[in-house]
Amino acid sequence: MTTPSKWVLPTHDPAATEHMASRLDCPLPIAALLISRGITDPASAQAFFHPSMADLLDPMLMLGMKQAVERIQRAIVASEPILIYGDYDVDGTTATVLLKTAIELAAARIAPNDPPVKVTYHVPHRIREGYGMQTGILGQAAASGVRLVISVDTGIRAFAAATEAKTLGLDLIVTDHHLPDDAAGVPEAIAVINPAQDDCPYPFKSLCGAAVAFKLAHAILLAATENDQQRERLIKKTLPSFLKLVAIATVADSVPLEGENRVIASLGLHALANPVQPGLRALMQVAEIPINRAPTANEVGFRLAPRINAAGRMDIASEVVELFLTKDHARASELAEKLNHLNDDRRDTEAKALAVIEARLTTLRDASATFPAECIILDDPTWHRGVLGILASRVVDRTSRPTLILTHEDGQAHGSGRSISGFHLLDALTAIHTSSDPDSIPVFTRFGGHAHAVGFSLPSENIPLLRTRLQAYGASILTGPLLTLKLACDLEIALRELTPHFSDWLTRCAPFGIGNPEPILVTRNLTLAAPIRLIKEKHICLTLQTAGEAGTMTALGWSRTNLDWTARCTALGLIPGSQLDIAYRLKSKSNPRFPGLDLELIGIELASPS
Repeated sequence: MTTPSKWVLPTHDPAATEHMASRLDCPLPIAALLISRGITDPASAQAFFHPSMADLLDPMLMLGMKQAVERIQRAIVASEPILIYGDYDVDGTTATVLLKTAIELAAARIAPNDPPVKVTYHVPHRIREGYGMQTGILGQAAASGVRLVISVDTGIRAFAAATEAKTLGLDLIVTDHHLPDDAAGVPEAIAVINPAQDDCPYPFKSLCGAAVAFKLAHAILLAATENDQQRERLIKKTLPSFLKLVAIATVADSVPLEGENRVIASLGLHALANPVQPGLRALMQVAEIPINRAPTANEVGFRLAPRINAAGRMDIASEVVELFLTKDHARASELAEKLNHLNDDRRDTEAKALAVIEARLTTLRDASATFPAECIILDDPTWHRGVLGILASRVVDRTSRPTLILTHEDGQAHGSGRSISGFHLLDALTAIHTSSDPDSIPVFTRFGGHAHAVGFSLPSENIPLLRTRLQAYGASILTGPLLTLKLACDLEIALRELTPHFSDWLTRCAPFGIGNPEPILVTRNLTLAAPIRLIKEKHICLTLQTAGEAGTMTALGWSRTNLDWTARCTALGLIPGSQLDIAYRLKSKSNPRFPGLDLELIGIELASPS
């Protein structure tokens, strides 16, 4: 990754900052951070720091929710078999677990003396079936006696499946969070529940698929309550237990951690401390996440989510659903270990593909090591379909360019794309799919997603057409300002202000993610107080101090940040006594025997002459 050419810091109003700090009794830099992130009054700050179940929005505000609940209640009363049609990623599998559990709980209350409603699920195989609802599966469901199908994390563009369902006599409820097709609208169904659809009055539009399924689960269970005692148990016991999985999906699906998503993530992560469900407990243990405290969003995103996703990427994602439903501790441990091994396989497969990609990226750079101002499109028939999205993310990290990564199978190309801020990738694919020329051919067999991530397939012979149209589309958008490498920083602060008290307040601003990123701090005019130390020949350790002040702090540059820190320090000519400006994240030391704070380096520059 190229070193950012510009560190961008927000401006702060001293009077507003002092007022906020006084009202919250917090450090001035924390008050400045809150204001820069749009939290401009003490009341909003209190809500930010103390999310509660009362902050969750009423699920009945969603368009189609009333109709969906009524149809599910009729199915429960009539003991009609129900099929939940999921997806193979974290979002889809957790959504499947949530909805199946909720329907069975509601059935136990609504019709306790009737034969229990049979709730089955189908999680597609990534390679054999691909993304989205398949008509063949619906035919099998109808033949088995199913009369109601509910999609989770999929279905908003499943027009063929909706038509097939109607033909088969199946009622369909669609729950999804992906963007609808503006031209085609939404599929024909009993109800379509998606806050992103037109005319939906639900005020928060950025829920993940599992959160939308959770809203339906909440509404089903609420409708099944008969008195205040049952409603209180629902709010205090049942829903918080559901939020564990919703929080995992919210973090894994990279939706913005603001508004209701922040409430979901905060409450759900808190509930993950000491989990009781055998599968969740076993998975946290193999992921080496301590179970005696709430995990961080970073631990969920980089340890837990990859192991859940590994099932869908490398094998059968339905085993994730089994893991989170089983009450058998031995089976839970067996499944968790399998996911752990699959994740190792995924990492090996990804590493081999990245080696090829790195070589190709080298050929794309010009003499100044700059990438062309266009979308990057790379394809290779040997790349595993299960890691295409990860590979696309890695290329975006390295190049700051929108990226499509494709593989080939039987004349079809399958791909995933990731984008940069300011370039709406789904809009781009929609625009290039067809042209104004009536004789032009469509590019894709199927595609979908949102602004930052897409999935698609097309005939392999259409790849030249994809390149031509996408480069033409991006030419007027991918210009200098969008591609200028910038590092958005939050605060300029002195080393002496990095106290445990400040660190505690910074931790309270979590969970961090898109929409609420982990703060990046800047400290200027530091002195390199000792020779640079190498750690395992690829990481660096700097000892830094402020001139005229006692004490030093350690700054660590890890290779996982995609920056060659050794080369960077060499290029800057760093020796003991060098004056530096650094950008970093504040971290607690990993070894509890040696408490304190470290600086995780994001960028280094020579200090500007005073």
